[in-house]
Amino acid sequence: MSEEYRRRGWWRDETFLDDLRRHTREHPGKAAVIARRIGSGDTRTLDYAELGLLTDRCAGALAELGVRPGDTVAVQLTNGWELTVLALGCLRAGAQICPLLPVYRERELAAYLGLTESRVFVTPAEFGGEDRARLGLRLAADLPSLEHVVVAGETTSEGVHDLHEFFFETPWEKTADLDGRAELGPDDPYLTLFTSGTTGEPKGVLHSQNTLYAPIRGEAEVFDLGATDVIAMVAAYTHYTGFVRGMLMPLALGGTAVFQDTTDGAAMADLLAEHKVTYMYAPPHFLRPLVDAQRAEPRDLTALRWVVGGSAPIPTQLVQDVEEVFGRRLFSLWGMSENGAVTISRPDDPVDWAAHSDGSPIADMEFRIDPHPGQREDTGVLWVRGPTQCLGYLRRDELYASFCDEDGWFDTGDLARHDGRGGIRIAGRAKDTVFRNGFFVPTTEMEEILTRHPAVQEAAVIGLPVLDGADQMICAVIRPTAHGDGITLEEARTLLRDAGMTAFFWPERLELVDTLPRAAATGKVRKVELQERFA
Repeated sequence: MSEEYRRRGWWRDETFLDDLRRHTREHPGKAAVIARRIGSGDTRTLDYAELGLLTDRCAGALAELGVRPGDTVAVQLTNGWELTVLALGCLRAGAQICPLLPVYRERELAAYLGLTESRVFVTPAEFGGEDRARLGLRLAADLPSLEHVVVAGETTSEGVHDLHEFFFETPWEKTADLDGRAELGPDDPYLTLFTSGTTGEPKGVLHSQNTLYAPIRGEAEVFDLGATDVIAMVAAYTHYTGFVRGMLMPLALGGTAVFQDTTDGAAMADLLAEHKVTYMYAPPHFLRPLVDAQRAEPRDLTALRWVVGGSAPIPTQLVQDVEEVFGRRLFSLWGMSENGAVTISRPDDPVDWAAHSDGSPIADMEFRIDPHPGQREDTGVLWVRGPTQCLGYLRRDELYASFCDEDGWFDTGDLARHDGRGGIRIAGRAKDTVFRNGFFVPTTEMEEILTRHPAVQEAAVIGLPVLDGADQMICAVIRPTAHGDGITLEEARTLLRDAGMTAFFWPERLELVDTLPRAAATGKVRKVELQERFA
């Protein structure tokens, strides 16, 4: 299929470094990256010429540390311009990169650094009150492959390299023999991302530049994105969304990437207005406070052309609020770390389609929905295949193969149904399936209906074990609005009844909570934690 993907333009023989060099030649003074740190109030702007210079300098620093083509560099940083330079510097040095969420601590880091056999670990001096420099040194002492710890920020620890001084202030590009180094090609393994919210053995999703370029091109085609666009993601830039769509997509297009080290709603609204962002993506959990902040204090967001949400079902009320507050439609997107943006709702869909569908496939992606015992006739397990699909799981070939069939289809683990317009509606995770009377409980639909109540901010429907084990108890977990008391169990059942929901799907238990536990990167509700809490 690779030649077919090339013939159709989803894969190419060029790389993101080729994009950088082309844009540097054509408009060297154009802003490539604008990154703001809320704590210090500093904003750093890199034009394409400076980004190109720092990329070579970073590659030279990696060469000085003995990083060889094919080695892995692990990067655990908060959102900042340094991430973009490191992402490109690794390409220039022929190294792979493994971005890691700042919330990961010693147990996860030891597993991830060990599996990737990272030679270099880049980390903040301090995060969450923890001395990360000292943690990095402990990890290096235990992991034979980890040779260098690089620290961003002031530290008293000895035996570490200062990120800014060593990587960005020393002119390695003048002394390093970069012309003799092999850069990563478009099909070489490049990016390793560890999936969030899972248990058991770690899954390092491995991508090439081509499996990342295909969803970038597909998303850009849907929304007619190009060099004039200013793109922002309300996300961690060490997660797929921020790394690929927030940093690499603007670079591939010759546009401008804008980001900051917080998802705070008011701060994000200020960022969108100040830098005239034209394209913005945010999971519903992060989009809600942004909408509230803009409603409370309107900013000039007339430059904003597109607002896209994903990572979780989009409530009808949020679609209406985005239209009211931003004057823009809200579009939906679905994807995974394994394949990026797979489906997107379209401008020619109904105006409120994001509340009813997760969109139709992009980039020659295909999907199929296989029936599954105990589920509704129109709902089944979602399988996908196409040019955005990852190369596999790092050093877990058998595990990845267990998710694929002989024709190249990948089992996403999601439940979905057809939306009636050539797309899909995600109904939940197969592992979160709730059964009642032998039927699959439509938890996603129930959650959407419950959020229609004015006193409900968010809802999660879970299944809890019962003594006889024959069925599960259906429990609705509700986070009330800031000025509401939530709803009662009877009110929730009445709401579902009026919406036409079958009676034996109505919840038998209701719990009110101040917050819902979420995956740090995506904002997805971690239902397993709710099940453990209320079992």
